[in-house]
Amino acid sequence: MEDSKRYVRLGLFVAVSVLAVAAGLFLLAGRKWFQPTFTFETYFDKSVAGLEIGAPVRFRGVPLGHVTEILTSAATYERDAPIQARRDYVVVRVEVNLSASEVAQIRKDATALAQKGLRAQTQLAGITGQQYLALDFMDPQKYPPLPFQWKPKYTYLPSAPSSAGEIVAKTQAFLASLNEADIKQLGQNLNVFVSDLDRKLDELPVGELSARVSNVLGNADATLRHVDGILRAAPLDHTLRNLDSASVRLDALLGDPALKAAADNLAVTTSRLDGVLGDNQYDVRTIVQNLRVVSENLRTLSEAVKRYPAGMLVAGPPAKVPLPGSSR
Repeated sequence: MEDSKRYVRLGLFVAVSVLAVAAGLFLLAGRKWFQPTFTFETYFDKSVAGLEIGAPVRFRGVPLGHVTEILTSAATYERDAPIQARRDYVVVRVEVNLSASEVAQIRKDATALAQKGLRAQTQLAGITGQQYLALDFMDPQKYPPLPFQWKPKYTYLPSAPSSAGEIVAKTQAFLASLNEADIKQLGQNLNVFVSDLDRKLDELPVGELSARVSNVLGNADATLRHVDGILRAAPLDHTLRNLDSASVRLDALLGDPALKAAADNLAVTTSRLDGVLGDNQYDVRTIVQNLRVVSENLRTLSEAVKRYPAGMLVAGPPAKVPLPGSSR
């Protein structure tokens, strides 16, 4: 009886443990099983070396999902096709992990976006050399979909050559376009350039330039020593200390409450004077005019005193004396 109870307890413990582990796994990763996803595939007719499974997929820098499979069209869709008719594309499948509404919207608009020019392109991630898949809108006439005869398992999104691949292809095309005569001419031009450069270097007055540089460096060293001596001189140090002391005194003077009070009083006086002048502007103008009249009278009186000093003090101007032979 005891053994049967023990077995029942052990069975319950095992069942509870299994349920707990299953619940933990569901909480950690089970949500992804029910998360809506959208899978599309694209084809490349060039190498995608550096693109790995799990590489990120971005639309203009915005994360969308990751690469789930990298296959060949020969092994996926062209098993029964003759070797001469096989395309030998690289099939890259991508899983988009977004919210349910976003996934539904992408699934609905995928075909229209591809017709508008949405293309998949491999790009390098910084200086590491690792590639990721970038989605962006391009000219659909310049980058048409690759031709194929099979029915894609998932929604098909056309691709575009990578920028690095285009640079390599253009470089290879340029090198291939060069013939033997062009290469020979290029070598001759390079030899002429090197010879001219070597001759110009020989014509440079290296000794004279070296002497001038040495002279300039010597003068600079002497100037630096002279400046260092001036900076270390006692009068300069004394002047700097006096300047520091004067600065402290000036700071104390500016912070003196008496100076602040005097400045406030001056501001009040100026304000009052401005008010008085504004209220008596007409009287001030009359006084100024009277002062001008008085000044003119004083100037006339001063000139008269200069001409007839005695007459101004005793009587009027002296009588005129008739000259001999005159009628008067």
